[in-house]
Amino acid sequence: MLCCFRPAVQLASVFYLSFFLFVTSLCWATDDKLVLISPHWEGIEEEFTRGFKTWYQSRTGRQVELEWLDQGGTSSDMRFIEAEFRRLVDGINIDLLFGGGTDAFIKLAEKGLLESYKLPDEQLKQIPKDMYGIPVYDSQYRWYGAALSSFGIMHNEVLRSRLKLPKVHQWKDLTNPKLIGRVGGADPRESGSAHMIYEIILQGYGWEEGFSILTQLGANVRGFSAGSNAIPKDVVAGQVIYGMAIDFYAYGAIAQQDDPNKIQFTLPPDATVIAPDSIAILKGAPNRAVAKKFVTYVLSKEAQKLWVLRDSDPEGPKRKGGLNRASVLPALYDELGDRSVVDNPFKSNLSPIQYDPAKGGSRAKVLNDLMGTLLIDRHKELVKTWRTIHKSKNQAKREKAIAILCELPLTETEAIALENQFSDPVLRNRKLKVWSKFAGDKYKRARNALK
Repeated sequence: MLCCFRPAVQLASVFYLSFFLFVTSLCWATDDKLVLISPHWEGIEEEFTRGFKTWYQSRTGRQVELEWLDQGGTSSDMRFIEAEFRRLVDGINIDLLFGGGTDAFIKLAEKGLLESYKLPDEQLKQIPKDMYGIPVYDSQYRWYGAALSSFGIMHNEVLRSRLKLPKVHQWKDLTNPKLIGRVGGADPRESGSAHMIYEIILQGYGWEEGFSILTQLGANVRGFSAGSNAIPKDVVAGQVIYGMAIDFYAYGAIAQQDDPNKIQFTLPPDATVIAPDSIAILKGAPNRAVAKKFVTYVLSKEAQKLWVLRDSDPEGPKRKGGLNRASVLPALYDELGDRSVVDNPFKSNLSPIQYDPAKGGSRAKVLNDLMGTLLIDRHKELVKTWRTIHKSKNQAKREKAIAILCELPLTETEAIALENQFSDPVLRNRKLKVWSKFAGDKYKRARNALK
């Protein structure tokens, strides 16, 4: 019996030793972690995951795992972050917000939801503090521009020429009634880049004239998509001829065409902005040390090359078509020369408007809901009224009807004052109902003005 017992003891000992070694090996193999929320498309996520893992291991000797979250776009990510912080005041178990315009980051900073992290001095001095009056990074180091973005109009030149449609150079050109159903646009309640385009037009033309342009432009839109990434695809496929787009979507579409002249992209001189697409560490980041390293990496020369180099370049991205973004490092363009697929925005001949990010942030929610209620939710009625107006041969009546069509239920001052109150869902819903009724009434009055 003893002989039988001894092998059993030995077997048990081997089992427990093996189990101990297995558990220990798991502990040894545990990776550092980073949780990011980002509206970026999968190509950017893949490239920066690959690049950071290599960079991190070379400097720490450890591996790191990245978990990417997305609620469906910049606006949705912002709503999620703010809602989570109302529920979890000290932190929401997310380390970084990566992607989105300065308006969103300024708002989060003002609410105390971002943590300050100053880059090493040697690295920081390579980044300009501002560009055309727009800050490239926060003075308190709560956010940094990770790349630069511009916003413009892309169009399918082959179909435009074939259909004998007018050329478009300015935002205002998109209000031409010949373009009804030919324009691609996105819902600002779902798309941060769409919101930025509409805010740029407002700041370029002023509240009333700007909204008049947005109304007429909106009447030409075929249908407002949830995401801006659908617009380039529609332009390429000919579903629309013109599309309002952020630069890298347009450049990405152009890079995939056999005919380089098929898809063209224009930065409208009437209201051009070159703005940072940003990154920040969120308050209470559970992996703060790793998050700091990720910010350091993203602003490094090594990572910035991923934005501007071709996929065939040994230092460039592996993703087919590349990332086609502008770097925030001015010296990088001189170093790379023709290797960069993006023109140096710091030496642009354009005269961008003096965009005010604080103003943009001060009315972001109101603008999104105002556009949503007046132009998007009642889009069929808007288009019907627009068509009816341009069937009239009486110019005086047309002008009167257009003036009615473009009326607003509140002033710019009132919109800014209302912004902070929109966190109250009861008040917000009441306003949306009032604005919806206002829209229906003015469309009816505009059509009656033609009689």
